[in-house]
Amino acid sequence: MPQSLGVVMQRREFITLLGGAAVALPLAATRAQQGARMHRIGVLFSARKDTTSQFVETFTKSLFELGWIDGQNIKIDYRFAENDVEKARTFAKELVELKPDVTLAINTLVVAAFQHETKSIPIIFVAVTDPVASGFVASLSHPGGNITGFSNFEPTLVAKHIEILKEISPGMTVVLDMFNPDINLAYLASVYPVVEAAARYHAVEHVAAPVRSDADIERVISGLRDTSTTGLIVAGEPFLRARFDLISSITTRYRIPFVSPFRFFAEGGGLISYGSDLIEQYRQAAVYIDRIMKGANPADLPVQLPTKFEMVINLKTAKAMGLTMPPALLGRADEVIE
Repeated sequence: MPQSLGVVMQRREFITLLGGAAVALPLAATRAQQGARMHRIGVLFSARKDTTSQFVETFTKSLFELGWIDGQNIKIDYRFAENDVEKARTFAKELVELKPDVTLAINTLVVAAFQHETKSIPIIFVAVTDPVASGFVASLSHPGGNITGFSNFEPTLVAKHIEILKEISPGMTVVLDMFNPDINLAYLASVYPVVEAAARYHAVEHVAAPVRSDADIERVISGLRDTSTTGLIVAGEPFLRARFDLISSITTRYRIPFVSPFRFFAEGGGLISYGSDLIEQYRQAAVYIDRIMKGANPADLPVQLPTKFEMVINLKTAKAMGLTMPPALLGRADEVIE
């Protein structure tokens, strides 16, 4: 290309970029003027900060697309309870004392902590198993109070977990169900009976495996002797997510096929995940928060159940376990990690 032509093209590209910036800047400024005052949002995760970056990014980006810019027309206060009940209560109280316009609560433990602190500040939740059984809302269609949001539980989900494990290990006769009863407050009331019924349907014995520590996890998994007839379901709660490396290492060592509801388990080295798209729930939560800051009442915003599901299979882990994944299962996967 002649040098002069290259210079002309560079100048054209620069002018185009400059013109685009001239359009984009007023748009951002317009968005920043949505409200005359600074709105405040309190966000409390039950997990550690280092496991939440993707969710925080999705949430803030979704708010930006709706015209809310942190530091300009909104102030977002984040807290991370690190799977500790007392920290969740302390941070919930702290955030409520900041008098936010609305709060975002991630999982059942955190919603319970907020509920104890306020009956007036709107609470939007994500990743709550059963908001009715937990006493957060009167009903899914008419929450009736200051709490509403997005459940990550759909009854057919756990039945699908057993079906998937059966495909991987046709000889499976026992399925262990790992969860932390202190953190996963609604599990025994809402999820356990569904898993129990699904296990009976597939002629599989269902064994509860409550765990509260690393030692419990090690004991449960290492105690499985006949790996060819045993499968494991790992709940998607923050307590177990924080110990995912441990779970993945032990299950691979003992060649125990396991399934979990969220993709980050498979992405991090787990065998397979099947469940709702949590990222989508953070986008939807931003929409509800936008509506509330514009005057909507949480009592009138229905709780929404998951509608988008995804399956991720980690073939690297399958090979390390000496497992051959069924072609039909691979064909249904949304993503295969090789």
